[in-house]
Amino acid sequence: MPQPFILASGSVIRHKLLDQAGVMHQITKPRVDEEMIKAALLAEEATPRDIADALAEMKATKISEKHPGALVLGCDQVLDHRGTLLSKPETPQDAITQLQSLRGDRHSLLSAAVLCEDGKPIWRHVGQVRLRMREISDAYLQDYVDRNWESIRHAVGCYKLEEEGVRLFSNIQGDYFHVLGMPLLELLNYLTLRGDLPK
Repeated sequence: MPQPFILASGSVIRHKLLDQAGVMHQITKPRVDEEMIKAALLAEEATPRDIADALAEMKATKISEKHPGALVLGCDQVLDHRGTLLSKPETPQDAITQLQSLRGDRHSLLSAAVLCEDGKPIWRHVGQVRLRMREISDAYLQDYVDRNWESIRHAVGCYKLEEEGVRLFSNIQGDYFHVLGMPLLELLNYLTLRGDLPK
């Protein structure tokens, strides 16, 4: 990379995706009150897509303003279930309630990324994945949450496809990287076209 690249996120999986793709980067976690921003945007009747995009931009801009000359990547992901946005679960019972509402039904994950330079967005992308959760018994959901709580407490929808959460689904339509929280292929294509990554 001809200039410093900063991931404005504390997400382990996003760091790992960039690492495995050979994108050298630093990590700086932004201080952003996501729930307050999300509530304000919902009050303005913003779409789930716009909310994901706005949160990603806010994270990237905040770090970019403090690091002139660097490329800063902000990411966010929201889960849209029939017009309702689900957030990360606060308790194991909250996780079970969310999973019960999703089972046997479809929902969408919207994964946004915004790249900033000198405090201004220069690239953005929002990827969408449609998922159908199979019918799951209450007993399995309870056991699943008990076994996986420490991991899924940080995940919207209370699952991770790269872990046992894949067993919850009957159908997934879309890019696997979008499910993991980053439109990675689109980002790599942009960085390659810009000349930041070798062709």
